[in-house]
Amino acid sequence: MKRTTAPILILLALVGGGAGYLIDHLLTVSGRSTFAPSGFLPVLLLLLAVAVLAIAWPVRRSVRGKSRGRIDPFRALRAATLARASSLLGAIMTGFGGGLLTFLLSRPVDPQVGSIVAMVALMASSLVLVIAALVAEQFCTLPKDPDDRQPDDPSAGADAGR
Repeated sequence: MKRTTAPILILLALVGGGAGYLIDHLLTVSGRSTFAPSGFLPVLLLLLAVAVLAIAWPVRRSVRGKSRGRIDPFRALRAATLARASSLLGAIMTGFGGGLLTFLLSRPVDPQVGSIVAMVALMASSLVLVIAALVAEQFCTLPKDPDDRQPDDPSAGADAGR
């Protein structure tokens, strides 16, 4: 499984930002009030960040050799997959909150303070989720084995011919 890269997170944040801006624009054009996320959503994202770290921690202990026994490889894969999915979700939600906030601040009418606080809380908790998920993904990474060589490594072919 490949590690999550910054370009994919940035791309998803931009897509989420565009979606948030577009949703608020369409709601306003149709005469409805703008979208405001629930106050529970940032709390839920923070709880997810804690859960991702808690699930990845036993994998880290096993990789570092501080655990009493070996960890199930399927459990490690599930932890890494959850970490990757959480980082992608966090990037989308960060962009979504940013798009909503950009739309609110671009309006000629001053928005309510509660709406701004809700958007900032959504963005902050989403960033915490991204960081926690990337740390959890690092926890699930095996250290490099000196005997492992890449198939396109030129030194591997030179050793085989001797």
